[in-house]
Amino acid sequence: MIRNHLLRAALAASAVVIGAAAASADEVNVYTTREPGLIQPLFERFTAESGITVNTIFVKEGLGERVATEGENSPADLFSVVDYGNLIDLVDRGLTQPVQSDVLEAAIPASLRGADGQWFALSMRARVIYTSKERVTETAMTYEDLADPKWQGKVCIRSGQHPYNTSLIAALIAKDGAEVAEGWLEGVKANLARKAGGGDRDVARDILAGLCDVGVANSYYVGLMRSGKGGEEQVAWGDAINVILPTFKDGAGTHVNVSGAALAKHAPNRDNAVKLLEFLVSDEAQKLYAEANYEYPVKAGAPLDPIVASFGDLKIDPLPLTEVAAHRKDASLLVDEVGFDN
Repeated sequence: MIRNHLLRAALAASAVVIGAAAASADEVNVYTTREPGLIQPLFERFTAESGITVNTIFVKEGLGERVATEGENSPADLFSVVDYGNLIDLVDRGLTQPVQSDVLEAAIPASLRGADGQWFALSMRARVIYTSKERVTETAMTYEDLADPKWQGKVCIRSGQHPYNTSLIAALIAKDGAEVAEGWLEGVKANLARKAGGGDRDVARDILAGLCDVGVANSYYVGLMRSGKGGEEQVAWGDAINVILPTFKDGAGTHVNVSGAALAKHAPNRDNAVKLLEFLVSDEAQKLYAEANYEYPVKAGAPLDPIVASFGDLKIDPLPLTEVAAHRKDASLLVDEVGFDN
């Protein structure tokens, strides 16, 4: 307790010193939980075009607590994070402020930003289905199909408690209610080829090994595997699978998660931060997002990496992510209730 109190005091004291010099006509301070290598090329391009220097502070854990401790003296102008749940958590903690921008509203679909301008998606990763090229002939599936007994002993998936999956389950709750979602979880659990766990790339690995035939994973991992960025072994994993862009049974679209940004409540360089936000939805920046991590741009018409483009046209589920987020706690509880990870 004493140690935590001293840590908070030290952070607050340092924020006063940093905050005193934080406002500058040619700077913007970004607190990010994203790996710097993925976003630094975008910031460098922004600086080259605008003359505004981007100071990047990588915060691996405890971003909200750090900013809350810094308070009004925080030098943070912009938060850059992965997962819309993390963005909404920052909003709920009162650490952000709204941005009204015609540029942002024109580029980003309404379902992928806060209705009050408190947060914005900047790139997407789709929750897709991997299938064996050798053993599966289906070219279209719904998420609900994964609970069909025809797939008994043939499904691989990571932990149901992982945010990627609680988000998917939360979307099902938002659409059809908790009872339907519980039945779906029980059906998928009955079809598992192995205990739920590992990572998304392990799904492709296990399909190649013949352990399972289908699985749920994120789209961008396919780019990382097939490109060789994950190592030569993973090229074979990526080449062993086909990618299906599923919908729920309503046919509305594919479930996505996002990386995004929010303007800090006490941003000392507010105008520069808004300029950076607007740059990040430009054609140039959206192309860089697509190239850096095989993500989908949020801006319609922005070019895709060829590997991602090979999956087909992505139709995004229009259910607002704010509505999905409201059910994530219930989704987590359902995972435990059905013993999905046991």
